[in-house]
Amino acid sequence: MERVENGNQKTILIVDDEQPIVDILVYNLKKEGYDTLEANDGIAAVDIALKSKPDLILLDIMLPKMDGLTVCKKIKSKLNVPILMLTAKDEEIDKILGLELGADDYITKPFSVRELMARIKANLRKSEVKTEFVSTSQRLKTTDKNKIIKVGDLTLDLEKIEAKIGNKTIDLTIREFEVLKYLALQNGQVVTREKLLEVVWGYEYYGDIRTVDVTVRRIRGKIEKDASTPKILATKRGIGYYIRTEQSEEWERNTAK
Repeated sequence: MERVENGNQKTILIVDDEQPIVDILVYNLKKEGYDTLEANDGIAAVDIALKSKPDLILLDIMLPKMDGLTVCKKIKSKLNVPILMLTAKDEEIDKILGLELGADDYITKPFSVRELMARIKANLRKSEVKTEFVSTSQRLKTTDKNKIIKVGDLTLDLEKIEAKIGNKTIDLTIREFEVLKYLALQNGQVVTREKLLEVVWGYEYYGDIRTVDVTVRRIRGKIEKDASTPKILATKRGIGYYIRTEQSEEWERNTAK
């Protein structure tokens, strides 16, 4: 089948011990214009990733020699590379654990090639500066010199990609930071899960909406004193999420009357 030309060719490392799956992935990725690397066990995956520095990694959880979650943690400690977990397990704990170790996304086997390609493209765009963030930045207190966003006790440094609650630095993944940044730029307005999925992940209609909820729960665990009663990252039931501001708190009081 004819290869689709990709002006900015990316390299994807496929890590799976099932060679038929690897072969299918290689075929479809090359058809889309990507270069590919292969690893059939966890130790080889870490070695190839650190030496070759691929643009994205497709990483199976169940691997010989070293499991995928450990591989993810080791690679993420050295490289800032998008990792998409492949799993035959449907238990939520595996998905959450994978994301907490730094994985950017997951997809459950069996998956459609169309969905997989959409997620790959989305995750390859994750480090790009979103133009939507720039266009809405004037809504908040920002300083162009330092590129600081401040909402209540939350401070985001866009250059350092650093978040603080008061004087305490919060350890966030890039994805978590992007979620907080986008919400902060909305000045207290509610953002739907679908919109977050589209803007931050870039899935449009291909993504699993639970990915947003898992990420928000993880952020709350890091920034809230009590994640069960969030004071910073709030939920609008049945709709989405927002960062509490003076404006949103006034709206909440009026709604409660």
